[in-house]
Amino acid sequence: MPPITGQFSISMEQTEPLLPGTARFTFTKTWTGQIEGSGEGVMVSAGDPAGGDAGYVALERFEGTMAGRHGTVAFQQFGTMTGGEPTLTYAVVPGSGTGELAGFTGTLELRIDDSGGHHVTLLGE
Repeated sequence: MPPITGQFSISMEQTEPLLPGTARFTFTKTWTGQIEGSGEGVMVSAGDPAGGDAGYVALERFEGTMAGRHGTVAFQQFGTMTGGEPTLTYAVVPGSGTGELAGFTGTLELRIDDSGGHHVTLLGE
């Protein structure tokens, strides 16, 4: 399958932390491009982001269309930052697809441009 591209805008709200020393956020996304639809999720983070050392995990439920196929999937993110250098694993959760996205798997590459725009390339399998 050729790469699928899209963009998203995100709105986040901090909520009550689950554990001492952590932060929790809920978020909504609006997806456009070859990935079109909406998402909602939760993120948990810890560490010292202002100091350049932190990490987060996030789970999102997406509903919409990817390359003309309609359904739902879950996206999972695992990000760390050490000494200000970020790493990110971003993937479709295996077994989470419904409708025409049933059985869909893949990884996402995220690029944030200078104006804060979020651009995604999904490499599906």
